[in-house]
Amino acid sequence: MSIKVAAIQMCSGMDVERNVETLKALVRDAAGQGAIYIQTPEMTGSLQRNRKALFASIRPEETDLVAKAASELARELNIHLHIGSTAIDLGEGKVANRALLFGPDGQKIASYDKIHMFDVDLDNGESWRESATYQPGCEARVIALPFAKLGMAVCYDVRFPHLFRAQALAGAEILTAPAAFTRQTGEAHWSILQRARAIENGAFMISAAQAGVHEDGRETYGHSIIVDPWGKVVAEAGGTGEAVLVAEIDIAAVAAARAKIPNLRNSRDFALVDAV
Repeated sequence: MSIKVAAIQMCSGMDVERNVETLKALVRDAAGQGAIYIQTPEMTGSLQRNRKALFASIRPEETDLVAKAASELARELNIHLHIGSTAIDLGEGKVANRALLFGPDGQKIASYDKIHMFDVDLDNGESWRESATYQPGCEARVIALPFAKLGMAVCYDVRFPHLFRAQALAGAEILTAPAAFTRQTGEAHWSILQRARAIENGAFMISAAQAGVHEDGRETYGHSIIVDPWGKVVAEAGGTGEAVLVAEIDIAAVAAARAKIPNLRNSRDFALVDAV
């Protein structure tokens, strides 16, 4: 089955309402090009480093502006719309980095809270402690859509291959890691990680990204990407600014790749023994 899919590249600022208007324009563009599955990047609603300002701008999912707009767009355009993630107020000082998936009827099909927190100290002096603000999720997701089974993940999750392997073993044919990758880590690892997750699981990898210099001072790598199950880059955006990345993919390529390299079937349990 061949379908058109899209990855929306953004440079989200701190104004949620302005980001929502950008989201609407880019999603309508992708749908106009025939995409029936459209994905946005991590933190579509806003990129905000200041904790106090973040809490002042976010809402529970039931009243979240991104979720409301996504539901309306999915219904209006008759698409599956995957919000890569947005910050959701959980109450009592807790926040989720939450992905949301809406169907053509505008109803939410699934949500996923980012499991792995980006707590790192980089060579260029950047230091991130995502766990200081966000509550990690504990449940992976594979969703049966009319055209394929979809696995949901977010950004830093891409460095944990066992998550994607579990999704592939559960039947996922499309894997995802929408992101706000830092420029330093993106230049070093973004493309190879995306291709590796696709190759080792014989699945499509679709990852929309944030790109450019943001209002809160961070710089993200961009290069939203679509990779086929053989590891070929089908489409890739540039490193700055907004973009609408559309590609036609054939879901049958998943079965073909897994037949050629049946590593999901060939995997064996083993014991790890200390050297004497």
